[in-house]
Amino acid sequence: MKVDISKLLQKKKTQILERWMTNQMADEILREDLISNEGLRNQSEELLTKLVKLVNDKNITEVQSPDFEPIVEILAGISHSRARQGFSPRETGFYIFSLKDALLETLQEEVKNDPSALYEITLKVSKLLDSFSISTFETFIKGREEVILRQTDEIAEISTPVIRVWDGILALPIIGTLDSARTQVVMENLLQEIVESGSGIAILDISGVPAVDSLVAQHLIKTVSATRLMGAECIISGIRPEIAQTVVQLGIDLSNIITKASLASALKHAFSMMRLEVKKSTKENFSL
Repeated sequence: MKVDISKLLQKKKTQILERWMTNQMADEILREDLISNEGLRNQSEELLTKLVKLVNDKNITEVQSPDFEPIVEILAGISHSRARQGFSPRETGFYIFSLKDALLETLQEEVKNDPSALYEITLKVSKLLDSFSISTFETFIKGREEVILRQTDEIAEISTPVIRVWDGILALPIIGTLDSARTQVVMENLLQEIVESGSGIAILDISGVPAVDSLVAQHLIKTVSATRLMGAECIISGIRPEIAQTVVQLGIDLSNIITKASLASALKHAFSMMRLEVKKSTKENFSL
């Protein structure tokens, strides 16, 4: 017996949808906080309607057929949306696998009296849905990577604030590891602030950098060089005793860079470079 997959799916569409929804609702990890039952049903019905409309006996074996591009586009939209919302890979993968189960359960009921035809149609449907699953997962991973990269950039921006401590003096406290990507963010933020403020002195405070090796030192030297090209002088503060010993042991030459043990001493040196002097007020009371 030859099974007309298109007619069968159209005939059993409502039953397949209900089974699919039942499969999804029965899953213990269903995130009702991220998508409502109504939203899930509408999403599922849209996809199933498109599948029933497009699949036929000719293209069901051609998983890369252009006929299925609308379905792939719908799945891509769902995957990107779920990646942004915080769904897990398992939750997103289960969305398609639960549809596959609903389809196969329905086919088994309809073609159970013809094992040969059942095997053939089951194999075709499985391959098609597996292809959709792979496409969905790839798009989901890509979406998650985009989210991670965006969050990484946002964290890098937050963790490298440029502070105007005085007219003409900038300070940039660095906390955490300094790698190539973060060095680029540090330089861009610092140079942009130098241009906008017209500052002539920048203080890089590395008190929060856990360790300084040759790579970190190279990044610092690169930042200092870029600052000087902008016509500003750079002071590195936060040189702890252990950092000083490491720099000497590694043979790193920082002799042409102004270094200070603390941010306070660096700020004092910056004031002297600008011929500024801070004195205690003789007045007992004053108001801002």
